[in-house]
Amino acid sequence: MTENAPVISIVGLHKAFGDLQVLQGVDLEVFPCENVVVLGRSGSGKSVLIKLLVALLQPDAGEIRVLGEPVHRLKRPALDALRRRIGFSFQSGALYDSMTVEENLAFPLRLNERGLSASAVRARVEENLEAVGLRESIHQMPAELSGGQRKRIGIARTLILRPEIMLYDEPTSGLDPVTSSEINDLINQVRQTHNTASIIITHDLTCARRTADRVAMLLDGQMAQVGPFDEVFASEDPRVNGFYDYNFTAPGPQ
Repeated sequence: MTENAPVISIVGLHKAFGDLQVLQGVDLEVFPCENVVVLGRSGSGKSVLIKLLVALLQPDAGEIRVLGEPVHRLKRPALDALRRRIGFSFQSGALYDSMTVEENLAFPLRLNERGLSASAVRARVEENLEAVGLRESIHQMPAELSGGQRKRIGIARTLILRPEIMLYDEPTSGLDPVTSSEINDLINQVRQTHNTASIIITHDLTCARRTADRVAMLLDGQMAQVGPFDEVFASEDPRVNGFYDYNFTAPGPQ
């Protein structure tokens, strides 16, 4: 890969489930250290897109390259090696309920970096918990954490393998406005500290406005608009305007 080459390149991507056409020719590039937010309504195919990026699903047509690698043509060892360079922050946090916070973070290290000593593992765990502001939670169980804390711990666990790309699936879903703001700040902090490129899947325009270098608006199976937030929502496309109005100008309860 050259220095300015995209770390993610998607060309002509199609995906259907039976008669349901979800992605119908998606094109998108993500460049080093760039946050790209993919916006769309529920069921628009946002989560399908990131599952395709890590080969959890197979495309019907099109090309996906991640860190220069043709994802869907990789044999299993090469695919596993690529996945270790990608951090996936799940909507739920995806923590193991039977493990403490420390054990949750140590697990991927022990699985993927088996030469590390116990003291080195502990140091990495503490470093990543400190980075998300939850060093004091190291001995807690996931059930003892709030929703926002679980999201933070999930991000810390994802970062522990030092990925080059972060994929966030609905990072602010189900959170109150204050906690959502903290998660948005953390996403920006992760990019600044770890020099990651990110795709952030959301329908939350506040999250998009706070975190995105560029917004990609997924509508009717294609990227209807791609660009800076204000440029995208200056569009005269009524589908785009309606999405903005619903988020920011819809009347509250009477």
